[in-house]
Amino acid sequence: MTRLRSSLRTGYTTGTCAAAAAKGAALVLAGTPATAIEVSLPGNETARIPVHESGRGGGGAFCAVIKDAGDDPDITNGACICATITLRETDEIIIAAGAGVGMVTRPGLAVAPGKPAINPVPERMICASVREVLPVWQGAHVTISVAGGAELAKKTLNPRLGIVGGISILGTTGLVIPYSHQAYRDSIVCAFDVIQAMGLHSAVLCTGRSSEKEAQRVYNTLPEAAFVLMADYFSFAVQEAARHGMARIIIAGFPGKLLKMAAGAECTHYRKADIDLSLLADLARRSGMTEHDAHGISRAHTARHALDFIPIEFNGRLFAQLAEMIRTRIREMGNPSAGAEVLLLSYNGGVLFHEKNH
Repeated sequence: MTRLRSSLRTGYTTGTCAAAAAKGAALVLAGTPATAIEVSLPGNETARIPVHESGRGGGGAFCAVIKDAGDDPDITNGACICATITLRETDEIIIAAGAGVGMVTRPGLAVAPGKPAINPVPERMICASVREVLPVWQGAHVTISVAGGAELAKKTLNPRLGIVGGISILGTTGLVIPYSHQAYRDSIVCAFDVIQAMGLHSAVLCTGRSSEKEAQRVYNTLPEAAFVLMADYFSFAVQEAARHGMARIIIAGFPGKLLKMAAGAECTHYRKADIDLSLLADLARRSGMTEHDAHGISRAHTARHALDFIPIEFNGRLFAQLAEMIRTRIREMGNPSAGAEVLLLSYNGGVLFHEKNH
């Protein structure tokens, strides 16, 4: 798999920063404060995050770090993310939202309503980071807060998603890869150059690392180089696949991104394209679903929430139509002769739908 090769600087997610702050607070509590915190990332990498401020107080300890998003900054770049920690009598680690971290109020997200907007991967990272410091029998109460988070959240999609009071603590890899640049498009070209030089005729275009990992499990006979991390550059990657003579293109991603592709988006970044749930509702009607369920899809808060309205027996018919729309888009983009496959992945892990070469 070809990665981005440039001088662009990788940054860290809010999840990584929260984990670093939590570990830093635990170190203060243990009497071994640090000036920088090492955090284990999901991809077996580590991050070293400088400490902005730390100390004791309120019967516990705190640590704050400044989020550095690298050379692809987002709205939370420069935010001060703080963790406070107190010990508990049980061995459980409890994570709570403090000021500036949102609370989930609607279904359809990775976190249930009534819970802090701290996604599952960051939550595991925070627990693991604290556990690196505290003994296994020692529990803790960890509160994550973000200075000015309520104001920052107004500039995000959180209000629309029903996340109130602050930002979300996010991240699946712990890293912010700088790809909103020509350098990333250049890296896609390099990836196809390698595929072509190896004499391969198949390419798996993945929207992110999570989809790439699942696609590698499904297409386990293909070499690593065949997997191209196209990110949001759907149109560009398909055109490069055509230019490099790919006979077989596999699109691997999650429902939200694939809906954008089917609807005609050339770039699937959230700033460039919205998810059109009315399209999914139309496909539901064509699949024979009731108007009640189709209406539920169109009124859903997110793509994940919309899936709750689709009875499992309709998955094949509905997602086959979605796959055909994506294949049509690929043909329109200048690759009419390529065999196209769609691997639609579940937000809960595994494959939601897989239709092979047509």
